[in-house]
Amino acid sequence: MPKGGRRFWEFFTVNIRNPNTRRAYFKAVLGFAAWCEDKGLGDLAGVTPMHVAVYVEQLGRTHSKPTVKQHLAAIRMLFDWLVTGHIMESNPAHAVRGPKHSVRKGKTSVLSAEEMHELLAAIDTTSLLGLRDRALIALMGYTFARVGAATGMKVEDFYVQKRRGWVRLHEKGGKVTELPCHHNLDQYLEEWIAASGLGSEPEAPLFPTLRHGRLTDRTPLPQANVHMMIQRRARSAGLRTRISAHSFRATGITTYLQNGGKLEIAQQMAGHESARTTGLYDRRNDQIALDEVERIAF
Repeated sequence: MPKGGRRFWEFFTVNIRNPNTRRAYFKAVLGFAAWCEDKGLGDLAGVTPMHVAVYVEQLGRTHSKPTVKQHLAAIRMLFDWLVTGHIMESNPAHAVRGPKHSVRKGKTSVLSAEEMHELLAAIDTTSLLGLRDRALIALMGYTFARVGAATGMKVEDFYVQKRRGWVRLHEKGGKVTELPCHHNLDQYLEEWIAASGLGSEPEAPLFPTLRHGRLTDRTPLPQANVHMMIQRRARSAGLRTRISAHSFRATGITTYLQNGGKLEIAQQMAGHESARTTGLYDRRNDQIALDEVERIAF
């Protein structure tokens, strides 16, 4: 394999460790490579800042600003990697500016505390499937865990310390967060583990797949299955709010802050680098807006 080609593949296999980032950046770079080929640019060494600028401009006509910024970041990082590997002399994407995009409020749908209670209460826990789903949804709500961190847990990541259940979450960037469980979450996890018999298998996934409602293997529940499960449970509970797995992260943070919690503590629990990121999940102003709208009486 030519040196340039090897360096290209090393960018994704060596330089990027997070599988989700690797997948997203690979898709972005493939899109740019296809565009270059269509324009007669068969070698990345022939790409100029003008080429990148035109591509970004065209991409902005069909994609959202955050998507365009992500694609530009992927292209810029790839060229940086090629420059440091002495494949190219300079980075043609370095001077190209992406679209301005400022976010003060996240778009993730949030459940009220009442809706969250209704969702959990509507789950039939007379089956293994119900016990697993309730424990998983509660985990994401009470600990602000990302779906990937939740499905990646092993049985040993739920443990007892000082007479209280604790969870160990492996979040993005290699961060490990250990949190005590809310008493409800403690109960839900205990009931799921006891019914499934997983307590004697510390290395097994905490949330495995179930075939026809039975635990037959030890395959971690795929994230796509979690998203489908959430939609099914929301419909069964009669919720009209459109939610995703990320909604429980936002719901937990908002409820915590509404009850007097501190933003910096929520930041630590969520594993965010900055409080500003955590603030995007704070939807307390939604309730303020609802209250104010009711003042408009005709």
